[in-house]
Amino acid sequence: MTYQDMKNSLAILDSPVEKLELLMDFGKMLVPIPADADCSEIVGCSSFVQICRKDGQFFASADSAVVRGIVALFLAMIDGKNYSEIKSLDLESEFNSLNLNLGAARLNGVNSMIRFFKNL
Repeated sequence: MTYQDMKNSLAILDSPVEKLELLMDFGKMLVPIPADADCSEIVGCSSFVQICRKDGQFFASADSAVVRGIVALFLAMIDGKNYSEIKSLDLESEFNSLNLNLGAARLNGVNSMIRFFKNL
C-alpha cells in the first residue's frame, strides 16, 4: 500500500478510534527485517522501535501495535526515495496533516523517528 493510499484511507474516517484501528492495521503490513540488515533503535519512543536498512531499503519493528502503524506510515512516506530526498521531506508537517489523535508520549516517539530520518 502506498503512502497516498494510507493517507486517503485515514482521511475518510471521522472517528479517532477508527483511525487508530486503521493505523494498527497498517503496522501489520510491515515486511520482516532481514537478518543481515543494519538496525538502529529509536531512542525517545516509549515502545521499543527499530528502523533497519539493507541495500537502500528500510524495514522496521516495534513492540506496540500503534507504533508499528506509525512507523509503517513513515516507511511508506520515504519508500523509493534516496537519503537526500528523505532529508528534504517535511515529515513532521506531513504526519501532522493525518490528524491522528496521539498522546504526548507517542508524539515524542514520532519526533524521534523524524530525527532519525533527518540524520541519515
